[in-house]
Amino acid sequence: MYYIQLYLVLLSFTFCVCSSVYNYNGGIKYIQQNSPPIYPYKELNTLYEARNLEFGFPSEAERQATLRDGRYNPDSALPIDVDVYYTSPKALPIIFMTIPRFGKGIPYSLAYVTGVPRPNGTELQPYPSYDWHRSHGKDCEGLTSVCRVHIDPCGRMWILDSGEIENEQFCSPQLVVIDVATSRLLHRYRLSEDLYKSTVSRFVTPLVDITDPPPRGRCRETFVYMADATGFGIVVYDVQKGESWRIENKYTYPDPDFSTHIIAGERFELLEGVIGLAVTPLGLGLPRSLYFHAFSNDAQVAIPLEIINNSSLWDGGFGSAIEHFNLLGKRGVQCAASAMTMNGVLLCGHYEPIGLFGWNIRTPYTFNTRFLLAENPIKLQFISGLKVITSPWGKEEVWLLSNRLQKAFTGNINYNEINFRIMRCGVEELLQGRPC
Repeated sequence: MYYIQLYLVLLSFTFCVCSSVYNYNGGIKYIQQNSPPIYPYKELNTLYEARNLEFGFPSEAERQATLRDGRYNPDSALPIDVDVYYTSPKALPIIFMTIPRFGKGIPYSLAYVTGVPRPNGTELQPYPSYDWHRSHGKDCEGLTSVCRVHIDPCGRMWILDSGEIENEQFCSPQLVVIDVATSRLLHRYRLSEDLYKSTVSRFVTPLVDITDPPPRGRCRETFVYMADATGFGIVVYDVQKGESWRIENKYTYPDPDFSTHIIAGERFELLEGVIGLAVTPLGLGLPRSLYFHAFSNDAQVAIPLEIINNSSLWDGGFGSAIEHFNLLGKRGVQCAASAMTMNGVLLCGHYEPIGLFGWNIRTPYTFNTRFLLAENPIKLQFISGLKVITSPWGKEEVWLLSNRLQKAFTGNINYNEINFRIMRCGVEELLQGRPC
């Protein structure tokens, strides 16, 4: 943690001031009469941007060794997720990033942003340490491939490790829990063989729900929901009981009609299941549900937590408890990662228009009730990581990571351009249309 804390001072120089120009319906807003038009998109605070990822290594000798033997290919990395941790009210947050090993050549799969400038972007360093990643699946006590993480209100990072690289299953999928303040291992849970499909499953999203959160609770009543995007299912883990079960039905599967993805005019084919997960916040006085959607599908689905958390209901196979799933509506377009605000607004990035959308869970899920919060066809091409964070002073913040997934799939990434960004805006500012 000493190295992480050192970067906080350096990182302060990378924070950007956002513009005050924004729009609601695509119309251009003018600063003053007869002035030239302003690019009509709401600006989010950009805290990190890169043409390509700059990996830091324990030594230059290790860097050269990884380049020689193929453990590091500078053009193979695609960052997916972001999460942040505030060490204190006065300190800048630690920014974490995941770089899953969809292919070979990724030196480590979970990193933090250091604030050290490099030619292509700010330098990354491995988390919890380089040794956790260096075996590339040969040591299952480490981390093989991490797509997304979730830092809970108790300061624990839940790391969902798929255990596979380029569709080769090296290790069982696992949850690794780290105390962020100390980087100490708290818990490890390996999925049994009946919970995943070897060489098929790819676990991409963990969502942690705690019903006894701080300051009054002790963080013992915890459920984790794990999205298996390529195995088309959801695994539920009751941490307190140490039990898990798998859910798979028509709602966890993709729709072939939405397997063609078009982002910023570029087309690629991808047939994937569940990716976006969110739960009804505590304290709203509403029945609590898990909200989810498949990546290659436009259907938004919900299921009551009292149903999905009941292990006795899931022994019947594919059709188990199917009557309890609620098809809320359809978007007509795909979206990826999702997150929920404390007041019950579900967030997700859409393809058309390219931007961040919100929906109040108290309303029907229709075109008229989904609202555009931030639009930008350049900076928000694919929102792959999305979190709602409560800062130490009680302010809700939206953090997102955007990349150019479509260019990675088509092999057209231009490393002379900014391809990866981490951005932030206050929830209140987003919902009220104010500058970030």
